[in-house]
Amino acid sequence: MAGPPRIEIRSSPHIHDPVSVDAIMRHVVYALVPICVFAVYLFGLSAAALIITVLGACLLTEHLFNRFAQKPNSLGDFSAAITGLLLALTLPPGFPLWMGATAGFIAIALGKVMFGGLGQNVFNPALVGRAFAQAAFPVAITSWSTALAPWRFSALIPSTLTPPFMLPATGTAGPGATVDAVSSATPLTLQKFDHVTTNTVDLFTGMTSGSTGETAALLILLCGAYLALRRMLDWRIPAGMLGSAAALAGVFYLIEPAKYPDPLFTLFSGGLMLGAVFMATDVVASPLTPRGVWIYGALIGVLTVLIRLFGGLPEGVMYAILIGNAASPLIAVLTQPRAFGEVNRKKPT
Repeated sequence: MAGPPRIEIRSSPHIHDPVSVDAIMRHVVYALVPICVFAVYLFGLSAAALIITVLGACLLTEHLFNRFAQKPNSLGDFSAAITGLLLALTLPPGFPLWMGATAGFIAIALGKVMFGGLGQNVFNPALVGRAFAQAAFPVAITSWSTALAPWRFSALIPSTLTPPFMLPATGTAGPGATVDAVSSATPLTLQKFDHVTTNTVDLFTGMTSGSTGETAALLILLCGAYLALRRMLDWRIPAGMLGSAAALAGVFYLIEPAKYPDPLFTLFSGGLMLGAVFMATDVVASPLTPRGVWIYGALIGVLTVLIRLFGGLPEGVMYAILIGNAASPLIAVLTQPRAFGEVNRKKPT
């Protein structure tokens, strides 16, 4: 005769889904691939060369640090690949390859390895590399190329092959086709300094100039939805970030619509969508508490709008996320749920 069913009681954490970190990271790479393909479609060979170079620099840096530290090979966890892809997507398509490789090295060395490796980084490694590039190469990182240029699959943007420590090159791409690496301003730049807005449909579909992989808002949302449906992305962080950015932008737009952009422009322009879906959601650098993720997302959204409207630069997503990463431990502590049965010692018994 069979006995009563056994019930096992174990201590936390209680794992509901046996999905490994490697599997989650691999699916993030899958989600980034369509964005990379679209970037190559928009900007051609230079975008492809930049993505390959930055990705290779990140993978090589991680491999070398593992070898020097006599640690097991960690390339199989796909974290370095994600860093390389995200970093490349935040750079201008004509960014010199040697600068991209340098930024990739910094992203892994300072953004990840220095803190102890995967799971111990305080800041998103890709944004650490992007912040370094912003400080070290301010001219190159604000040089933009026109999307859908007719010569994009027959020639590189001349600045792509600029030798180290040399000024960006200029030249031609094919008979009679002049390549200008600084031929187009981004929608954020046009709006901030000239108060010229870009068509919302173009912003939503990504048919504008900008960083290599930040323009396609619709595609980024679809790729993020894929991860969210597989429970590999906390949807509350991008929802809080995008919602707070839209709300604050709406307030300023109602006050002075001739000066400030409308909420849709705020959401679909620049790197807000890519940052909200793929960077702010870094599980290591973001809080995990139920209230904390909403506060964290809202903080980044508000900071992004404030930096865009009142800062010296047209874009503020990178700095907003890095500040959010720095505030994440404090947010987690302040929003930590009380353990069941815990006595509130502040109240008299």
